[in-house]
Amino acid sequence: MSAQIRKHSLVSSVVIYFGFLVGALNNFFFTKEGYFTTTEYGLTSGFFVPVATFMMSIACMGMPSYIYKFYPYYNDRLPVRKNDMLTISLVTSMIGSVVVLIIGIAFKWLFERKYSAESPLAVQYYYWMFPFGFGLTIYTVLEAYAWNLKKSVVTNFMKEVQFRLITTVLICLFIFRIISNFDLFIKIYSFSYLIIACTLLIYLMIKKKIFITFRLSSVSKKFSKNILRFLLFVYPGSLILNLSMVFDSFVISSVSKKGLTGLAIYTFAQYLTSLIQAPQRGVQASATPYISQAWKDKNIGQIQNIYQRSSINMLIFACLLFILVLANFSEAIRTLGLMGELLDGLDVFLLLGATKIVDLGTGVNAPIIGTSKYWKFELTSGIVLLLLMLPLNYYLAKKMDINGPALANLISVVIYNAVRILFLWKKFRLFPFTRNSIYTLILAAGTYGISWLLFHNLHGFSGLFARSIFIVALFTGSVYFLNLTPDLKPVLASLVKRLKRDRKSGKQ
Repeated sequence: MSAQIRKHSLVSSVVIYFGFLVGALNNFFFTKEGYFTTTEYGLTSGFFVPVATFMMSIACMGMPSYIYKFYPYYNDRLPVRKNDMLTISLVTSMIGSVVVLIIGIAFKWLFERKYSAESPLAVQYYYWMFPFGFGLTIYTVLEAYAWNLKKSVVTNFMKEVQFRLITTVLICLFIFRIISNFDLFIKIYSFSYLIIACTLLIYLMIKKKIFITFRLSSVSKKFSKNILRFLLFVYPGSLILNLSMVFDSFVISSVSKKGLTGLAIYTFAQYLTSLIQAPQRGVQASATPYISQAWKDKNIGQIQNIYQRSSINMLIFACLLFILVLANFSEAIRTLGLMGELLDGLDVFLLLGATKIVDLGTGVNAPIIGTSKYWKFELTSGIVLLLLMLPLNYYLAKKMDINGPALANLISVVIYNAVRILFLWKKFRLFPFTRNSIYTLILAAGTYGISWLLFHNLHGFSGLFARSIFIVALFTGSVYFLNLTPDLKPVLASLVKRLKRDRKSGKQ
């Protein structure tokens, strides 16, 4: 099972990082002087996405968690054609989307009051956020179902690559004035998630992996009370968690005197830290169905193995990417001719990057708790996070402007993950760290320090390449020889074996 998770995680990570390369190109065009303004970039990447995420968390009404938790029971007891889980999830989420639209219309006046002063562009395109959020809602439900079908590579490609390629096309059409103005650009952009949702739905139907049935199954009837009880606890928890993830963007755009410009700076730093977080998505997508099955089989040893390996693997990825971006942050902005205001985001990157290292380094504790019999703790820990993050974000934003929410996120995530680690240890004796976790942090600090001493006076593209190659070579080489993860050598051995096989077949 570890080999299967490793394979899926590796392929998913490759797909995700290819998506980030496309995303990097998009961010280059968004932030390159002369193409878009800082407010337009702030609205597109910094405001639309968080608003859609929050809309999705309300409209989904806990359906992704329901799929993760109960899919093994439906799959074991029902043939594909009689499995009504996806129908229930889609219909519920569509009803939730209608509720979101009604709430949005009713409280538009409040949005205008909060954002018209500092972020008038957000008010101007208020209603165009709803199709964007609806598309993300439908995609999220389909994605959760596809994960359990072991189709995480496909879903990661659609969300991380296809979505960004759509954005790339729109940007190119805008730059060459085929899309004549930003008004038309943002309106077309608002349907991007709907396109990938439809693509995934069609793909699953062609592969005959899903069927829509409106007949209530015996499993839904038998587990209805358990499902409702589960959703009553998990839905508020997921809502709280998603709000905590996007609240900083809402606060900055309404409180910061820089408005959407401040949000653009914050969003750029946030995008760079999302590079650090990329492996988490691939690992969670691959590990979640196995964790769910392991709970069903009462295989605690397998869960501990997944927990510990996910922790060290994601920590190694996070540390490498953090020091790689940190070493090149200011130099890259100057060399590539990006908006000068983005240089103000270095401290934001430091704080958000540290937050991602903490979050990834603690492993896959979210799916472990979410699929266990103590899934109610998701709500408890989510409330702890919300009670910490919301007031801290607002208070520190007032005091420290865009650096405030970044610091608030770091403090909150440290406490949040500490609580979850202690919970899993107390209940199941599950723990994510080993001594290699400490060695990884020391290695990262040492690698960054040496690279700074050697290359801090080297500028331009030569400096960027030299620092990057040195950091990657020293860090990954040290990880290999110190054997900090049990997964690196098998992966490399598999790649070498495949290359030899391909070379041999080529000669033949």
